[in-house]
Amino acid sequence: MSTHAKRERLLLADLLEAEGPDAPTLCEGWNTRDLAAHVVVRERRADAAGGLLLKQLAPRLERVQAEFAEKPYEELIQLIRTGPPRFSPFALKQIDEASNTVEFYVHTEDVRRAQPDWTPRPLDPVFQDALWSRLERTARLAGRGAPTGLVLRRPDGQTAVAHRGTPVVTVTGEPSELLMFALGRQKTADVELEGDKDAIAKLSETKQLGL
Repeated sequence: MSTHAKRERLLLADLLEAEGPDAPTLCEGWNTRDLAAHVVVRERRADAAGGLLLKQLAPRLERVQAEFAEKPYEELIQLIRTGPPRFSPFALKQIDEASNTVEFYVHTEDVRRAQPDWTPRPLDPVFQDALWSRLERTARLAGRGAPTGLVLRRPDGQTAVAHRGTPVVTVTGEPSELLMFALGRQKTADVELEGDKDAIAKLSETKQLGL
């Protein structure tokens, strides 16, 4: 496993362990046990994980994830911490970094930001650049459910068009915060929104923008 994904994986495992199985998360309807089960199934049960992309397979995914949620919580944490099995595509460093850096960052924040005493986590510029690189490539997928035009902008002026349309809302923030916003965590994202007031209101209440 490579640097960013490995670091975020271990941070997530440590945080899930510290909070226990019944803590809230930003994922609607999920506590920490549910989130841990999701992470394990995603990279260890390819036969079920397809339900994340295909609605036809979603019932199977729900069944398998419920089964994993019944496992001892400590076992789920250990499975996350040790990483995917050798036969999993996620065991390849390039795939792990490309697929899991954002996954583990966002889910770590899903746990952190659901707690009443959470504080912002400072991130180094190299990691912010890595997150921006991934956001640029997936911006249109992340913004496909936006009810307005949507432009994501870094403080240095770099932009990515997430959804074409009018009126346009421009969301400005660090890449880490733009990711949280674009992936439906608008209420905890530290960003500034510019544009038509009604459009901003609609965008801010959209539960699932894309991914």
